[in-house]
Amino acid sequence: MKYAILVYETEQDFANREQHMPAYNAYSQALSEAGILTGGAALHPGHIASTVRLKEGQRQVQDGPYADTKEQLGGFFLIDVPDLDSALDWAARCPAAGLCAVEVRPLLVMDQN
Repeated sequence: MKYAILVYETEQDFANREQHMPAYNAYSQALSEAGILTGGAALHPGHIASTVRLKEGQRQVQDGPYADTKEQLGGFFLIDVPDLDSALDWAARCPAAGLCAVEVRPLLVMDQN
C-alpha cells in the first residue's frame, strides 16, 4: 500500500534546514535501500506558496500557505509498504518526528480510465 509521509516544520526549521539535511539524507537513503521509496521532495517555505480558491467562478489567489499555523508542510516522502504499521514505523524514523510533526496518509488510488 502506498503512503505519503508528510513533513511539517516551523519557520525556524526552514531557516536551519542545512543543519538537518544530513539526517534527512540518511533517512532518504534508508528508505531507498529498503526498496520502499517511490518519490518525494523538499518544499520551499510557506511564505513562497500561493493558495488558490474559486469564489463565484472567479480565481482568488492568496500569497502564503492555506492556514496560518506555526508548522507548515516542508516536504514529503512517498513509500510503498505492506500496511499502516510499517508506514508508521518509517514515519517515526523521519527526522521531523523528533522536531515537529510527521503525518502519515494513505494515497488514494485513482482510476486511470
